Amino acid sequence: MKRFSRFLSIAGWLAVFFIKALIIKTKIKDPAFLRKRLALNTTFTSLKMLKPFGLKVSVKGQQNLQALQIENHLVVSNHVSYTDILVMSSLHPFVFITSLEMAANPILGDITRCGGSLFTNRDKYSSLPQEIRNFAAALSQGFDLVLFPEGTSTNGETIMEFRKSLFQTSISAQKPLLPICVRYKTLDGKPITTQAQRDIVCWYGDMTFVPHFWQLINHQIEAEVTILEPIPFDPSINRQQLCDLVHNQLLAVYN
Repeated sequence: MKRFSRFLSIAGWLAVFFIKALIIKTKIKDPAFLRKRLALNTTFTSLKMLKPFGLKVSVKGQQNLQALQIENHLVVSNHVSYTDILVMSSLHPFVFITSLEMAANPILGDITRCGGSLFTNRDKYSSLPQEIRNFAAALSQGFDLVLFPEGTSTNGETIMEFRKSLFQTSISAQKPLLPICVRYKTLDGKPITTQAQRDIVCWYGDMTFVPHFWQLINHQIEAEVTILEPIPFDPSINRQQLCDLVHNQLLAVYN
């Protein structure tokens, strides 16, 4: 009964999300302002969806989030599940960089497009220079972009190796980085220590979305977000060095 009630609540708020996104797209023609309003709609909906998803979010380093009020950043985070989007969007109207593969998903793809996401083709390296220019332009327009440099969601055991290519975005835009670590700490009040527990939260590999979602909303989950200190733009640091620096910082927090 609890699961079905949560499902109805999520479906209702998702319908509101799509209707508002449609109205926004109909009324606003300026691309930058449109993306801003779509990101705000995503934050509003995420805040409403935390409870029916059974998610409780705590934040460490809240003061570091204030840096986004002064200057926009490229935010770099680990990634284990679609719930990461809800958790992070509940804190700030971010614009997410996601894959064209995700855009093709019949459910999540529609959500990402209505949320104002930017897309990258992970399998076509020839498109990378133009993507970096597009993402850097979005940073210059004032958006706070979220990059998941593991390239895909993972099983949550650790933070996998980062792909360095899109770190060039902050260098090209001459913008700072903000590392954010998302950890799922407890499941139904018990510490998450086993892969079986993680698999209830983590969505990765060849997992099918609907069965995973149906299982997940039957639980209570505590997520802890740690916002690290911003990393100022430094022209002497290349993207590999930047990638290694952020990876080491996030890994230290996650483990």
